[in-house]
Amino acid sequence: MSALPTRVPPEEIARQREFARRASELLRDRFGETPLAFVHSYGCQQNVADGERISGMLAEMGFGFTDEPEKADLILFNTCAVRGHAEDRVLGNVGALKGLKRARPGVILGLCGCMVQQESVADRIRQHFPFVDLLFGTHVIHCLPELLCRLLEGGKRVFERPDAAGVIAEGLPVRRDSVFKGWLPVMYGCNNFCTYCIVPYVRGRERSRDPGDVLREAREMVAAGFKDITLLGQNVNSYGRGADHGVDFAGLLRRVNDIEGDFRIRFMTSHPRDCTLDLLDAMRDCEKVCGHLHLPFQSGSDRVLKAMNRHYDRARYLELIAAARERMPGISLTSDVIVGFPGETREDFEQTLSLIREVKFTSLFTFIYSPREGTPAARMPDPVSHEEKTRWMAELLAAQEAVAAERTAATIGRTFRVLCEESHDDGTLFGRTDGNVGIVFDGGKEAVGQFLDVRVTDAKHWILTGEIVAPQTK
Repeated sequence: MSALPTRVPPEEIARQREFARRASELLRDRFGETPLAFVHSYGCQQNVADGERISGMLAEMGFGFTDEPEKADLILFNTCAVRGHAEDRVLGNVGALKGLKRARPGVILGLCGCMVQQESVADRIRQHFPFVDLLFGTHVIHCLPELLCRLLEGGKRVFERPDAAGVIAEGLPVRRDSVFKGWLPVMYGCNNFCTYCIVPYVRGRERSRDPGDVLREAREMVAAGFKDITLLGQNVNSYGRGADHGVDFAGLLRRVNDIEGDFRIRFMTSHPRDCTLDLLDAMRDCEKVCGHLHLPFQSGSDRVLKAMNRHYDRARYLELIAAARERMPGISLTSDVIVGFPGETREDFEQTLSLIREVKFTSLFTFIYSPREGTPAARMPDPVSHEEKTRWMAELLAAQEAVAAERTAATIGRTFRVLCEESHDDGTLFGRTDGNVGIVFDGGKEAVGQFLDVRVTDAKHWILTGEIVAPQTK
């Protein structure tokens, strides 16, 4: 398969639809009228969005879906490469299917996504997992119908992972996991090359969708009843950079906000390097954009930030936080933190703790540094033991827990507009506030997918308890 341009031509998408029709016939001959697929996506929201497009193409080929892999005719793991633990989980789950493949040789076992875009991982699968039939990387997801046809017609394993800068494939079918809460990719790839991160190597360079394509999909989601739409990108703040349409991310937010309908807008992930005052102004001005900013700081130490190649310092990060709070006093702030980056000292770590206490985040996503083969950080000296890093992590979690307890306690008695997301067997409901804080309350399952006004009656560190105080808001 030859190198592809950045935007996949419509003719290629039409060609893949022809392959989908052919694949549906081959699949019926092999498995019967409605073959079943099990698709599981690991990792970030971008991976989940990719998985929804993969499922859309499979549905177009005639697949039904099952949550039980032992009942599936095709088992596909959409993998993540950000942390070693994610790779270990995938390989463990794949290894556990060896017996299933032995009992049912016709079942198709496949791997795709970021993990297998790495040459070393693909070679490992090729050599040590001979029962894996199909493997494809992040740049050829739209070619799944063709790859399946090659596998079904040729009877040989198909491995396809071109080393490319990345593509944009419009017009793919989407089978969404929810009917009211959805992911909307606006760009792909990353140009930042943080020294710990594998994403630019497996996702390719930054490339933004045309704003017209983004708005078309957003309108379709609103018309279908979606109430919570998250705009996705490895670094959404750099949306539009290098494109000729002249729309940056702040401008895109304003355009999505102008779509008629009762829905709210979220976005992730933001990089502090590219967070602008125009973006913060757009958040303030757009009534549908949630008062929640996820802005990863990773470390409170300037020395570590420089070693991470993050292109900002502690002072700049705090300036952005102050600017956000000046415009939106009640904004909810969340972040990512890496503990134990190579060469990090106790003094560096204490600077991270002090930043957490100063900013008072709503919540944090915390990680002990995990070396990724092929990144500069993997070659850096790392003298601090894992045991010591684990102790640091416990200390960090305790500090954030204290901050979170203080913040959530201050919400008792307040009323929030909540999107109800789940009903539980015990008769309770679960939803999220505009600030992305979880809240549990009593109510009927008919409320799922609806906005409700909920008053907070109790608060724990990470979650609120409340009661409905008004009927569904319109």
